[in-house]
Amino acid sequence: MTAASTTRRLTSDQGPNPSRPQAVPGKVSENVATPAAASSRPRPEPPWASAEVPRGLPADVSAEPAAGVSTATPLGAIALFSALMHERSSGDELAKQLRAELKRYSAGEKLPSSRVLVDRFRVSPVTVSRALAQLAAEGLVVTRPGAGAFKAAPRATAPVGDTSWQEVALSAETAGEPVPRAVDASGVLVTLAASPPGVIEFNGGYLHQALQPTAAMAAALARAGRRPGAWNRPPVDGLPELRDWFARGVGGGVTAAEVLVTNGGQSALATALRALAPPGAPVLVESPTYPGMLAIARAAGLRPVPVPVDRDGVRPELLEQAFKATGARLFVCQPLFQNPTGAVLAPERRPEVLRIARAAGAFVVEDDFVRRLVHADAGPLPRPLASEDPDGVVVHVCSLTKATSPSLRIGCLAARGPVLERLRAIQVVDQLFVPGPLQEATLELVGSPAWPRHLRTVAAELKHRRDLLAAGIAERLPRLSVDHIPSGGYHLWARLPDGTDEQRLVASALRAGVAVPPGRPYFAAEPPAPYLRLSFVAVAGAAEITEGVRRLATAWDEP
Repeated sequence: MTAASTTRRLTSDQGPNPSRPQAVPGKVSENVATPAAASSRPRPEPPWASAEVPRGLPADVSAEPAAGVSTATPLGAIALFSALMHERSSGDELAKQLRAELKRYSAGEKLPSSRVLVDRFRVSPVTVSRALAQLAAEGLVVTRPGAGAFKAAPRATAPVGDTSWQEVALSAETAGEPVPRAVDASGVLVTLAASPPGVIEFNGGYLHQALQPTAAMAAALARAGRRPGAWNRPPVDGLPELRDWFARGVGGGVTAAEVLVTNGGQSALATALRALAPPGAPVLVESPTYPGMLAIARAAGLRPVPVPVDRDGVRPELLEQAFKATGARLFVCQPLFQNPTGAVLAPERRPEVLRIARAAGAFVVEDDFVRRLVHADAGPLPRPLASEDPDGVVVHVCSLTKATSPSLRIGCLAARGPVLERLRAIQVVDQLFVPGPLQEATLELVGSPAWPRHLRTVAAELKHRRDLLAAGIAERLPRLSVDHIPSGGYHLWARLPDGTDEQRLVASALRAGVAVPPGRPYFAAEPPAPYLRLSFVAVAGAAEITEGVRRLATAWDEP
């Protein structure tokens, strides 16, 4: 990266050619020696010799680190990357071979020394160390400092017990218990389960790796990890700077003191529902709605009551009727690019929802989950409901996970009034605090120039994918009805013809090589029609969308 301060003299075949070796200027003297004869034994191949040059670099770039080249330079980084990749793969291969040989050893028998393994397998000491550590982690060998590695004793076989008593304990109702105790996570797992190789994922809920800001996140995490105090216990409410960043995003005078940093949006929703309604209470939800929220509500012992949604969001007249009929004190909604319909709450309905909830003495949990996944053609977005609510009716939930990576689990809760203390207490009891390095890395990420560039890139790509999927459905699946094309979010909500067997179509689609979720889990009660939710965010790109639609059409035609 930095040029040498002095110019190195070039080698030349000109000048004197003495017949005897001569000393050269300098502090280090070298003795003249005759080169040793070439050895017939092959030398171990250096780590960079067989390593693959990282993708995106010229194929003719040598990965061998030259003498004096720092790994801070591009060439040194290539060498380091290649060496690490080679060591990792070599360690895995050596562990595989040793694992097979261990079958011939008795428990407690000593393995060959590291030096013998280096000589026998022609690998580096680092590779041997890595392989033995892997076997030790698997419980196959035991390492003793200064003595070597030994085959571990076989694990004791656990006795076969009788766990049938748990069926009674887990299902037995206590006095006055109003709801079942079973927890159904199927609606959440459908977007988390890894599909078999070769299956196109129209069921994913997170950015494909190609869309994630991987380099920016890695750089942010590296910088954050070096900050003084980054690994100490953070404030239980979250880092003040991150809370202030979230507060500015909410707007409406919300301050950092009214924000809690959470472990992602799902955790924030769970905290909010536990804080705002006691077990057995009704909770009003949009219909259809996010299955993960329904799972949270039922796990907390709440009774979800559906309120229908159209292309302009929840219908206020039905929301008012539901409050009166149930006596509910809580309504959960997604006013922006609702999941799964993509609806945006209409401007004239926003004050109505707040007025109805305030009259009922109820809270509104606003799940603002995809504000940062807007499409390039969206135009100005409406502000969060919380920015228009000075009375503390709205508890705001948002997350950065959808716009970054499933592993960047950072979100926030924003609330005003006494409810904030209850939210804080439940979060502390459940989770203590959000890891400091993750919060520091988030601050680094959102404060970097890479952040707005990433959002612009994703906005353009999501629009392209949305249009491609909508056009493919119109051309190859005309019997699927997509009534609304949203300008944000990552999916289309498609109605099937009446009488279509959702589950059968989903199974046929999987056999054809495309994973799609049925619409049934998105309804708290009986669905009015069969649906599919088609996500375009987890696929690799345009080619997979086109092929996925083709496979879905094949499944549709399956008898």
